[in-house]
Amino acid sequence: MDATDRYSRQILYPEIGPDGQRRLGAARVAVVGLGALGCPAAALLARAGVGRLDVVDRDLVERSNLQRQTLYTDADAAAGRPKAEAAARALSEANPDVEIVPHLRDLSAADADAVLDGADAIVDGTDNFDVRFLLNDWAVKHDVPWVYAAAVGASGLTMPVIPGRTACLRCLFEEPPPAGSAETCDTAGVLGPVTTVVGALAALETLKLLAGREDAVRRGLLQLDLWHNDLRPVAVEGPREGCPCCGRREFPFLARGRGGTASSLCGRDAVSVRPAGDGAFDLAATRDRLQRAYRVVDVGSILRFDVDGLRVTLFADGRAIVHGTTDEARARAVYARTVGS
Repeated sequence: MDATDRYSRQILYPEIGPDGQRRLGAARVAVVGLGALGCPAAALLARAGVGRLDVVDRDLVERSNLQRQTLYTDADAAAGRPKAEAAARALSEANPDVEIVPHLRDLSAADADAVLDGADAIVDGTDNFDVRFLLNDWAVKHDVPWVYAAAVGASGLTMPVIPGRTACLRCLFEEPPPAGSAETCDTAGVLGPVTTVVGALAALETLKLLAGREDAVRRGLLQLDLWHNDLRPVAVEGPREGCPCCGRREFPFLARGRGGTASSLCGRDAVSVRPAGDGAFDLAATRDRLQRAYRVVDVGSILRFDVDGLRVTLFADGRAIVHGTTDEARARAVYARTVGS
């Protein structure tokens, strides 16, 4: 081994070694979501020498991203570049030996096969539960490991899922929370070091899987509150009996009609967004969360607020009209960031 080789220090670590490095070089990983979690995860995997990275995101770079989304520059934000394209460029500059394939799309049941087929592992860098539960269904159905990750404020969660051998996401949470019930980074804030730590942990578990060291993969959920210096593992002993996904092999999130919908309104510069599922929507609680970050106009049965040059009208059943765009992906992204999914 040449001590000046790109991967020399990684190969010196005996749990990786030359064989593990060869495995990494032959592997393909899909990083879904290129925000604050996906950026560090993708960067670390590219620098580690994963053979191919498929990087997936529906959104554009904005200035408010730069505090924590480390693949992007101020020039990317000024130009409003698609995150997938900007990330692919940055990753290729970091390691030109890795094949980077950008996907500028809102991952859905309709195109999950086209994007994820052939992946040896999937990393969750998303900002909404719809896509996470879709990833869980797809990964379990196709026996592909994936790593769940989430962060808001100073708190984070991460959990590797090895289908058939560990708990899956639906072993812990059978259904996504109702739209509007969970905090988002736009309402509760988020710290860059926290998302970097969670993204790095997700990348680490992925490297273990790809290097053939499944024995070293953490079992169970890891909860972090880094502001209060609290790291708490939650042991989960294998797949849960009766889990609808990995137990009964039911995959409702792969049904095209299950996810939330977005559609342009004919003759209007606006998009209608409907959240997934039929769960109850608490408009008052959503208003209280949104008021921390936005000037919210409450007219009883609807809320109105402005974000990124767009006006959002939110209805009591969780539906929204995003005024000022006909881009359905952008409207869904704004909804997920502010209201939740």
